[in-house]
Amino acid sequence: MTGALLESDWEHLGLTVVSSDEDRTLVLFSSSDDMAEFRRRLEAYAGDIPVGQRNPAYQNFISTIEEIGNVEPRDRIGVRLREDGYREIEDFQNDAMLVLDLEIWDLGRRELRERKIEEITSYIEAMEGEVFDQYIGPSITLLRLRASGAVIRLLLRVEEVSSIDLPPEPDIVTGEAFNLEIQDLPPVNAIDDGMPVIGILDSGINNHPLIQDLIVGAIGVPPELGEADDFGHGTRVSGIAVFGDLGAQLASGQLMRGARLCSAKVVDRTGNFPERKLVASQMKEAITALNRDHGCRIFVIALADIKSQYTGGKVGVWAATLDELARDLDVLIVVSAGNRSPRGGNRIEQAVTEYPGYLLEPANRFYEPAGALNVLTVGSIAQGHGIDDVLGANVGVRPITSELEPSPFTRIGPGVEGSTKPDVVDIGGTLVYDPLTGLRRGENLPSAGVLTLHHLPLDRLFTSGSGTSYSAPLVAFKASQLLRVLPTASANLVRALLVGSASVPDPAKLKLQGFTEDEIRSVCGHGQIDLERAAYSDDARVVLYAEGDLQVDHFAVYHVPIPEPFQTENGTRSIRVTLAFDPPVRHSRVDYTGIGMNFRLLRGCTSEEVFEHYRRRPQDEGEVPEIPKKFNCTLLPGPQSREKSTVQTACATFKRDIGTYGDSYYLVVRCEGGWAAESVVLQRFALVVEIEHQAEVQLYQRVRARAIL
Repeated sequence: MTGALLESDWEHLGLTVVSSDEDRTLVLFSSSDDMAEFRRRLEAYAGDIPVGQRNPAYQNFISTIEEIGNVEPRDRIGVRLREDGYREIEDFQNDAMLVLDLEIWDLGRRELRERKIEEITSYIEAMEGEVFDQYIGPSITLLRLRASGAVIRLLLRVEEVSSIDLPPEPDIVTGEAFNLEIQDLPPVNAIDDGMPVIGILDSGINNHPLIQDLIVGAIGVPPELGEADDFGHGTRVSGIAVFGDLGAQLASGQLMRGARLCSAKVVDRTGNFPERKLVASQMKEAITALNRDHGCRIFVIALADIKSQYTGGKVGVWAATLDELARDLDVLIVVSAGNRSPRGGNRIEQAVTEYPGYLLEPANRFYEPAGALNVLTVGSIAQGHGIDDVLGANVGVRPITSELEPSPFTRIGPGVEGSTKPDVVDIGGTLVYDPLTGLRRGENLPSAGVLTLHHLPLDRLFTSGSGTSYSAPLVAFKASQLLRVLPTASANLVRALLVGSASVPDPAKLKLQGFTEDEIRSVCGHGQIDLERAAYSDDARVVLYAEGDLQVDHFAVYHVPIPEPFQTENGTRSIRVTLAFDPPVRHSRVDYTGIGMNFRLLRGCTSEEVFEHYRRRPQDEGEVPEIPKKFNCTLLPGPQSREKSTVQTACATFKRDIGTYGDSYYLVVRCEGGWAAESVVLQRFALVVEIEHQAEVQLYQRVRARAIL
């Protein structure tokens, strides 16, 4: 379809919508072969225009249909089978025996599906195959079978079959780690002075043997909360902040810690904030103290106000407080977007059948304080399907995600005035549908979660969990490694380098292919951070950066050297620009930020022409000299989308020869006054430019030579 899906119209024609995909593809089922009413409408549409009408009959209905075809056998081959090379039915060899999962369409009444399952089961067994398990739920109907390629080829031709695929492969790495003892672990690296300090504002941190020597300080805010983690959340968050991907480290046989820790306990043993203390004052006291006493410049807040969901308009005081602290102290604050269980009660199967559409529901907007603009807000993507070897034997247990697809629980934006929120996403686990117990998550199904440290190490060293509480400290870990490379970098520069390296993973793009660009951004932000890209250049990719400040209503022009191979060598080339700044904010105002900043990338003109176009001039001086439109590089996303955020990134892509525009481009950065114009003298910012040629053309030395000159 190219227009609305019109499900009710199809039902009037005697057709049942059994599937609707993100790319607006519909699968329809007809109980009769002739589909008489549908064919009548097609003929009427193709015939003469009725007297007195301007358009053919059924114009609104038929014109939105782009293509009609039958569901072919190859369409029923599942993703995992295709990845293993089974793309056509001829790929299934007669005598090859395979264990597969077969799903039939949701044909309506349960007895219809039960009857079809019985028919298919009888056929498989008659053909010397086996049916190991079956599951018939409110809408999901499955068989786990073992059969020859010859039988599978015939099953792929059964109209009621929606897909045949390999069963999910179990994730056993996380489960195995649960049984490790301290003597089984590889040694950890020693502390060194170059390790940045990450502050954890949570339920405290306990003296786990893998991190106890890294804890440089701990406080309770207020002091009567104490410092020990008797709730357990803070130690779990800390494990990710220190190790990053702990599961991958254990699998590789090494444990490399990347940061030291300090802790501010701000919630009690039940995970609640104290009654006699304002959250805003807690945040200010905790962050200020840890910054002052321990030099902490990266903070993780994997907490949220579940009674304060952002629905548009103004952000709350908690978010505004974090924005003020980030600006005043020049610190990076990383905040989780919050979690939502996608379905419950009788609708629990919809967590599988309606994924990922429900991510866009209004009820899935982020929690306070994730709308803060001067912080990095983090959503979650899945590490895989999350099924272990025990559950994998039950055909009714269904994964919701595959690797690097949005987690079913992640919360979305956009933020204030349409700003990009979350800013980025990272691994935070997944959910698994279990017909016996409902939705399983990392806390009770290790394979569905992210491996981290248990807060009671005498009982168990490791635990797991699912949630944006685990993706946020992973981003903080990456920030700490970047700060280790650039120890004097401002918080703005760290934000710009991280966001400038991020991209939405291809599996997430594929899963969200029916979403608009804005909708994808509201789920995934700018994507997942690539730490290698953030920290280093390479031969064919050069990262330039600068820090500075601007007076309100002033601009700066940066010269971007463009080497000759970038201009003319065949292949895709790109220039990506990222700007981060930390404006003053005011919670009570609709125009939340008091200063705005933006950028433009120009080519084919001189620096004098650029300055003449952008400089302020008296009214009697005449009109502003225009710069031809062709000299303005097209950066995507465009200014209307990106300029609502305090960290903005956009990319210009080139595929043709651009030698006519010369070897010098100019990046114009502008600072525009808002309500804070009279009180702000200078606005800080950081700028990152990445120049890349995908054909591995040597750029680095050429750009470096010109930059030094």
